[in-house]
Amino acid sequence: MAEYIDIQATDGSGSFKAYVAKPAGGTGPAVVAIQEIFGVNGGMRQISDDLAAQGYIAICPDLFWRQEPGVDITDKSKEEWDKAFSLMQGFDMDKGIEDIAATIDVVRAMDGCSGKVGAVGYCLGGRLAYMTAARTDIDASVSYYGVGIDTLLDEAGNIKKPLMMHIAEEDGFVDKDAQARIHKGLDGHPLVSLFDYAGVDHAFARPDGINWNGQAANLANSRTKEFFEKNLKG
Repeated sequence: MAEYIDIQATDGSGSFKAYVAKPAGGTGPAVVAIQEIFGVNGGMRQISDDLAAQGYIAICPDLFWRQEPGVDITDKSKEEWDKAFSLMQGFDMDKGIEDIAATIDVVRAMDGCSGKVGAVGYCLGGRLAYMTAARTDIDASVSYYGVGIDTLLDEAGNIKKPLMMHIAEEDGFVDKDAQARIHKGLDGHPLVSLFDYAGVDHAFARPDGINWNGQAANLANSRTKEFFEKNLKG
């Protein structure tokens, strides 16, 4: 069962939509699915539906609502890429984390939720998943090919719950130097696990994406599934 709900922003500036997919039984832990630069599009809804099929209440908030509510585009045309980059450049990361925190509170209090809440994010969402681990009371977080994390390593000390990160070794948006800084800053963190995927580019796990790599995506997704089962269902 899927629906859209309204969530009030904590700064009093208005409300935003979130896509919600619930498991067949209607109960379970929750996972916040954090969008890429393409909005709450078909790929993000599919990820949310897949999480629901695994027994989670999945919720995907519209984080671009302050600029343009309801963004739903793909990676298939230059026009869409141009729009996506423009939206990312105008995006307020701190406000985004506030909206994610509000989403966590809403889904944690939702009927049927066990009280455990995880987060999984991709690209921009991967960066936000890292920030969510450092700045909110999330129970577990997963970052797929997060951008700009090497500039946020000073926040690693604030991570109090498990964080898993999937890194594409040939990421066109996160170069080898940035990857090295991430490893140097996080390899010794007791709550952080990093996995590298050789020969794959950014967004290798994006459903129907131009860089989709089935072998790497299946491996990363299996690790994520086991991670959430341990930390949210265990």
